[in-house]
Parts: sequence; C-alpha cells; structure tokens
Amino acid sequence: MAQETFAYNIAEKVLMKLGSLAFQEACLVCGVESDLERLANTLSNIKAVLLDAEEKQVHNQQLTVWLGKLKEVFYDAQDVVDEFECEVLQKQVVETHWSITKKVRRFFSLSNSLVFQTKMAHKIKGIRVRLDDVAADRIKFHYLSERLENVHVVRGKEMSHSFARASDVIGRDQDKENIVQRLMHASSDSQNVSVIAVVGIGGLGKTALAKLVYNDARVVDHFELNCWVCVSESNEFALKQLLVKIISSISGENCNDLDEEQLQMRLRNNLDGRKFLLVLDDVWNEDRTKWMELRGLLMGGANGSKILVTTRSHRVASMMGGTESPYNLEGLPHKECLSLFVQWAFDEGTERQPANLVEIGDEIVKKCKGVPLAVKSLGSLLYSKFEERDWLIVKDNEIWKLDKKEGDILSALQLSYNQMPSSLKQCFAYCSLYPKDYVYSSLELIQLWMAHGLLESPYGNQEPEDIGNQYVDELYSRSFLEDYTDVGCFRLFKIHDLAHDLALSVAQKSLFGVTQGYTSLRMLSINNCGGLMSLFPSLKCLTALEVLNIKNCERLVLTEGEDNQEEFKMSLRVLRMFKLPQLVALPHWIKKSAKTLQSMAIDDCPNLAVLPEWLPNLVSLKLLVLKSCPKLASLSEGTCFFPSLRSFIVQECPELIGRCQPEIGEDWHKIANVSEISFDKKRIK
Repeated sequence: MAQETFAYNIAEKVLMKLGSLAFQEACLVCGVESDLERLANTLSNIKAVLLDAEEKQVHNQQLTVWLGKLKEVFYDAQDVVDEFECEVLQKQVVETHWSITKKVRRFFSLSNSLVFQTKMAHKIKGIRVRLDDVAADRIKFHYLSERLENVHVVRGKEMSHSFARASDVIGRDQDKENIVQRLMHASSDSQNVSVIAVVGIGGLGKTALAKLVYNDARVVDHFELNCWVCVSESNEFALKQLLVKIISSISGENCNDLDEEQLQMRLRNNLDGRKFLLVLDDVWNEDRTKWMELRGLLMGGANGSKILVTTRSHRVASMMGGTESPYNLEGLPHKECLSLFVQWAFDEGTERQPANLVEIGDEIVKKCKGVPLAVKSLGSLLYSKFEERDWLIVKDNEIWKLDKKEGDILSALQLSYNQMPSSLKQCFAYCSLYPKDYVYSSLELIQLWMAHGLLESPYGNQEPEDIGNQYVDELYSRSFLEDYTDVGCFRLFKIHDLAHDLALSVAQKSLFGVTQGYTSLRMLSINNCGGLMSLFPSLKCLTALEVLNIKNCERLVLTEGEDNQEEFKMSLRVLRMFKLPQLVALPHWIKKSAKTLQSMAIDDCPNLAVLPEWLPNLVSLKLLVLKSCPKLASLSEGTCFFPSLRSFIVQECPELIGRCQPEIGEDWHKIANVSEISFDKKRIK
C-alpha cells in the first residue's frame, strides 16, 4: 500500500512562505535573514530530488527513514512560519480592537515583540542546523535524480446525479430482475418480514444494484413504505444509532434526543401493520445478538415486508438472511467490462477508438477480474490520454504483482492514486479524517484543505477555491466519489468505501505516522471508544499534535482534568468532534493550546448549549462547522469577531440559524465579514 511521506508538498509549502515578502521582513527584524537564506537554499536543493525519492522508497527502507526525518524537520519549519503569521494577526487584532490598557499589559507579557524575536531567531537557527545534518545524508542515495512535479489534472467526465441510473450500470439487468422478483414474491419464511442479503467483494456494485432495485417502479408500488439506511463498517450497528437512522429515513425526523425506549416506540408507530422495504447497505457487524435485537423490532410489519442487505461478509449474509439463501453477486463478464472501460476511457460518440489502445485496454480489463469499480477507475485514469506508453505503464505496472485482500480492486485504485499530482494525493489523504458514509460538502472539504495550506497556487494565478473545485472534479473522475449531487453553489457527495480505505492507509503512513515516539505525532483520531471518560493526562505528551479527530465517545468529558493542565500546550490546526453527548461546553484548553487552530467542526453534540466568549478571538480560525447541536442558541460575545474566518457552516441548529439571518439576525454582525456562509445546506453568502 501507499508509502507516501508528502515531504515534497511540505517543502514546497514552506518554500512558498519563506519567499513571501512579509516573512522576509519579519526575519530581517529578527536578525536571522542569513539563516533564512541558507534554510531556503537547502530546502530548494533537497526538494529537487524528493519526487524521485518518494517513488523509489517502496524498494528502499533506508530512503523511507530519511524521508521521514526530513518530514519532521519540514513540519517544524512550517510551525515556525505559522507562528510568525499568527503573531502578525494578533498584532492586527491588538491595534484594531484592544484598549490602551490591554496593549500595555500585552507588551509586558512573555509574548511581547522582543521576547518573540529572540525565540524565533533560535528556532530558525535550530531548524537550519537540523536540516543541514539530515540533508548531508543525501550522499548515500546518489542515484536520486531531479524531477519536475506533474501538475496536470486531467479533464474529468461530466458529473452524474446522486441516484444510480440504469444507463450507468452495465451488465446487471438480470441481477436486478432476480432481486426484484425475490422482493415481490412471498418467501419461504413463515414470519411477516424476510431478509434478502446481497453479498460480494468490494467494488462489484452491490450498492448501485440495490439502488436500481430500490427505485424500480414495481418495487416502489409494491411496498407501502420504502426506507434506506447506510450502516457502514463503524460500530453503528448499535441499536440506538440504527433506530435513529431508520426513523430519519422514514419520516425525516431528527430523533437524537430520544432515549432507546422512545425510539423503539417511534419505530413501531411508523412500521407496525405496514408492508415495508428496508435497505441496510454495507453491513459489517457480525454480532448476531445485535441483529436479533433489531429484527425483533421490525417483525410488526405487514406480511410481505422485506429487508434487503448488502455486505461483503458471507457470515453477515448467512446470519441476517435466516432461511433465505444469500444472493451472491459475481464479477461482470469480460465483454461488459470492456464496454464499461471504453465508456470511461473515451468520449461518448467517438466513432472510432485507436485499435492499439483498445487492444491494450482489453489486457488491462482482464486484470480487473470483473470488478466494475476497478474498470471505471482505470478507464477514467486513461481518459484523454492517447500515447501508447501511458497505457502500457498501467498494463505492465508492478503493482499487479502485489497480493491484495480485495482481489485486484485495491491495485486499480492504487494505480489511479499513484498517477495523481502530488498535491492532490495529500488532499485525498485528508479525506480520511471523516468517517465512512459521511456526506461531504465541497465547501467544507475545500475549506479544510485550505486550512492546511494545500491549495496554494505555485504561480499565484489561481484562487484556492478554484483549485479545490478542480480537485473535487478530479476525484470524481477517478471514481473515488459517489452519490454526487450538485446543489448549485456547492456539491454534496460521499467517498466510495474502498477509496476511503485507501485514503486511510495513505494517511496512516504519511500523516498519522510516528517516527520519533508519540511526541512527534501530528494527527490523532479517536473513534468509538465507549468507555473513554477523559483525554488527560495522556494528551499532554502529544506536543506536536496538529489534528485531533474525536468521534462517538459516549462517556467522554473533554473538560475532565482541566484544573491540572496549566503547562498543557499544543499547536492544533484542525479539531473535529462528532457524536459526543457529554459535550456541554468547549474545554478551555482549546484556547490555551491552539493559537494556530484553523478548522473546527462540531457535529451531533446534542447537549452543547453555549460557545465560549473566547471563541471569536481565535485569530487563525478559517473554517467553523456547527451541525446537529440543537441547544446552541447564539454565538458568543468576544473582543473581536472571527478576524480570519472564511467559511461558516451551520446545519440543524435552528435557534442559532435564526439569530444569524442576514441583516435581521441579532448575531449577524458577528459573522458579516465571513465570505462564505451556509445554513442547512443553502448558500447564504
């Protein structure tokens, strides 16, 4: 799997900032201009061979270690740059908003200009010395050659709707008809509700097939009630979470505040006595006890009710299917695969495809072993490429020789990933910060990329938002995205679960990787830890932490232990909090340890009632997302109102949205300077 370090991207980002006029002037004041020049020269020399090194590290462990050491120095250099930028912003805030008394008080604090300049001078010199030491080891890898980054992004295919159109799914007509007939006819099971499980490896198109069946007119008319729930591989087969999702699919209600007993009653009121079709998509959990608990609540449906399950696991299929035999989905025949490949590799309406390329494409298709996702991914990779050597690189690539647990699908996705521009690879890896089945907003995702400085134009001739939209289009064209919906000002989509697996694998090796103990850990994701009650004192040792992602921790109290964290410091850039029912107020350590915080998202925290008064004073915050926090009634008061905020996204927070309405809302003046505002998926500004 991926061995990326993204050292090239980090070096490029640092060099761009080192070359900025503002940074050079700051260093001149600090008396470190000569160190700055030597640091930039060393970085430029190393950057020239980084692309070649990152490609060759797959076969050389020493090279991987060397790149890891470089990356750590690059990260520290980036931190220094960010500290400079943060100091400039803080000075602007002081001059604009603070009183004379506060300005005098700040001058005599430890962060006044003289102390700051001295500290920065020592840091820059230290980084330069470390970088020189690591760079000296380059002589061991004398075979590395200088290469230019390929910044070309291919022209993508036209976007599609979020539902699966029959014309987009090739070779599944008979499978669709077989499943439709099984849904509409009585089963051998004596109970009112029976289960049909569709099982097959990832990438075969189980979800797309289920959508075709679900939207078939005969099926729609046959059942009184139709509902669709994506379960995914997380621990969300917990009964309460599933009940919330099912009820939401039936009626659109948000029932997060209800307890389990109330949810069960609400579900029975919706289903009992009605003939329904429930689709449970992408089921992984093999705990039979949990399934039987849910099934018991669904048995009140009218005779002929059906549950359609899609899964990769034969054990899940057998467990959930009861007396019904699973429907085993096979790979597509070669003829249909080749037709699908041609559809994605060439423009529609092209009367004649080059015979030599079609012949090579036929060999590529054979390697895909009948998996549609692999076929589409490689077809889109070769779209608009007409040089035979480009096609041969794919056909003869060594990656096909590697063993993959999902057959050849991960090889195909890996090949497509390897051909991405280096900057897009890093953006793709950051998608792993979101859980599977997450509905992405292009606005939110692009702002996250921007917060990490991933969308800076090397020539300054493009806006970051335009680059981000190009990247979203590129990921879609490579078949990494699905359920795509254009809502006008931005787009909604999901990442295919196998593409999410790849993004997570890349991130674990390149972003989450630890090379010098936990003190060098840059990213931490804490998911589904039901027994976790506090992050202290463990979090104190993660001094290099930049990204903290916390999800579905029912007992976690983030304010626990705050009284004993006076020396607690971090330089967080991104903080994401999902499904934390104990979150009543934001912990004070966010303010103390995150001067560089640029992106914060709070999602499905039903008991969060108030935002701290210091939140609007986070001078580097560029993206703020608040979702499903119904008790939030207003924005907090502060000395200044989000001086750097570029994007403000709010969903399912009715009182807060009411107070933030343009011009008339009581809190509108607090966000009026924000350039992009979205309420309940509608672009306001």
